[in-house]
Amino acid sequence: MGQQPMLPRRDFLALGAAATAAALLPGKAFAASPTGVKLYGLSAFGDLKYKPDFTHFDYVNVDAPQGGTFNFLPRNWGANQTPLTFNTLNSFVPKGDSPQRMEMCFDSLMVRALDEPDAVYGLIADGVTISDDRNGFTFSLRPQAHFHDGTPLTAEDAAFTFKLLKDKGHPDYLLPLTHLDDAIAIDTHTLKLAFSGKQTTRTILNVVAFPILSKAFYTTNPFDSSQMNPPLGSSAYKVGRWSAGAWIEYERVADYWGNDLPINRGQNNFQRIRVEFYQDRNVAFEAFKKGEILYKEEFVSRVWATGYDFPAFNAGKVVKHEFPAETVPSMQATAVNQRREQFRDPRVRQAIGLCFDFEWTRRNFFYGSYERSQSCFEQSDFRAEGTPSPEELALLEPLRDQIPPEALGEAVTQAVSNGSGRDRQLLGKAAKLLAETGWKRSGDFVVNDKGGRLSAEILVDDETFEQVYSPWVENMKAIGIDASIRLVDAAQYQLRQNSFDYDLVSVAFSFPATPTRDDLETFFHSRTATISGSRNLPGISNPAIDTLIDTVGAAKDRESLTIAMRALDRVLRARRDWIPSWFLANHRSAYWDMFGFPEQKPDFGFPVEALWWVDKGKAAKIGKA
Repeated sequence: MGQQPMLPRRDFLALGAAATAAALLPGKAFAASPTGVKLYGLSAFGDLKYKPDFTHFDYVNVDAPQGGTFNFLPRNWGANQTPLTFNTLNSFVPKGDSPQRMEMCFDSLMVRALDEPDAVYGLIADGVTISDDRNGFTFSLRPQAHFHDGTPLTAEDAAFTFKLLKDKGHPDYLLPLTHLDDAIAIDTHTLKLAFSGKQTTRTILNVVAFPILSKAFYTTNPFDSSQMNPPLGSSAYKVGRWSAGAWIEYERVADYWGNDLPINRGQNNFQRIRVEFYQDRNVAFEAFKKGEILYKEEFVSRVWATGYDFPAFNAGKVVKHEFPAETVPSMQATAVNQRREQFRDPRVRQAIGLCFDFEWTRRNFFYGSYERSQSCFEQSDFRAEGTPSPEELALLEPLRDQIPPEALGEAVTQAVSNGSGRDRQLLGKAAKLLAETGWKRSGDFVVNDKGGRLSAEILVDDETFEQVYSPWVENMKAIGIDASIRLVDAAQYQLRQNSFDYDLVSVAFSFPATPTRDDLETFFHSRTATISGSRNLPGISNPAIDTLIDTVGAAKDRESLTIAMRALDRVLRARRDWIPSWFLANHRSAYWDMFGFPEQKPDFGFPVEALWWVDKGKAAKIGKA
């Protein structure tokens, strides 16, 4: 089984909306983009794939019929969203639990193409002009853009949004806006974003994908986690019916202002999108078997291997299909919280990792379907291999005094067990590491010089993980760690994660195909170690990592980006801030056979709710017309 991944910020905001690019200038690499002229799109490296006169993205079906309801369990989420419940409709603040896919209600200045690693094209903005010093970005907004109540969407709304998100937004929004000096409405349809010069050249690629909010709405309504009044949006969907904590429906907006933009053609085909919330995977699966849920991804290997033996599946009404995963860096791992003194020595973290017998777990729980993760950037070119290249060493050598010596040798990998579930050799090595750090055996436990036990509690919000992690806990107990698992409800889990109140916590994330400094800071940078709600779950605070993140941000081409990312990966793996767990190369999708979808899945996104459609013939055949 695997954990459902959270989305990186840019993927999170790119799902629901898209727009055309005005015929202005040929695509240019962002680093070489001319200043003082209006550009229809931006890209970190290389030319834009789509030319000014393109009519639609290649990965959509422009003839897809519209209509029908799509009941599904989303596979991913971002910011303060959770798949288990919701108690607020504000997805953009640090606190509270908001429903998945609220982003579908909001448009952004620009939006990603899902078949390019880092290109953005105009949505609310039909173009952008870069200042000569490359610190200012002036956007020309489409005059036809408006909110769902018919009021115009103006530069004043956009300027208000960026200031609000910088001041009160979730860290996913707040952090990339750190170096935004001002957001100025020059006139009704002209917005200027002015940066200090400390931002990276690619910061703007994140910022342009942020949701644009209504100034009028949030002037009269609180911008906080108590907000259960559906916010005023501007995109293809708006909030329809909902029941707090149970389900929410998004209704397609018939007069959506961006319906006819070429970038939107072939997308947003469902009349209604319904998201269900279940705190029990078994209950969710039963709802799927009955047809109350129409699409889900299967994250429990046992169910994928043995559970699809029910009437609808046997009758051919339900389909199992594996779609290739995106070609983006992914990380599924357990954070060891270094804010707690007992975990600050990397040898303790290594000892805890040695107690996890992946080979046994893979055979007994995963039906052989997962591979062991080694990297924070798995399934990408950014995963370090072997010994450092000369270029990587050039980055690492000046940091030698601030990084583990292992970072300069073979890339650190997780130990391979004998698969017995209780590998004596590995457990002996783990016990020796604890002894080296001053933990001495006293009865059933190891204690420090004050007699305090080494405790390690794994925080989970799903009973399935209790089963998967129980052997890990038993192995930790075998070497004297007072280990346990704490199962909490969704709200408490989110609160404890946001406030860093845990010993160990396991998560899954994906990064953009072209990571920016902003993307990495929230996970690994010293300044996010104390920011509530950041993704820096281990509490990493290391100047060498900060330096390497800055080097990533300064990369001028993909080659130098890859070198810097691999160097960063080596240091993270050697420090053992995260204990890598496992990954799956495909999306294990199951759905009622009533949908059509494009033959070619895009490489950098998989928003089924935006790209699929109801096939009326198929639906009638299985009684779902």
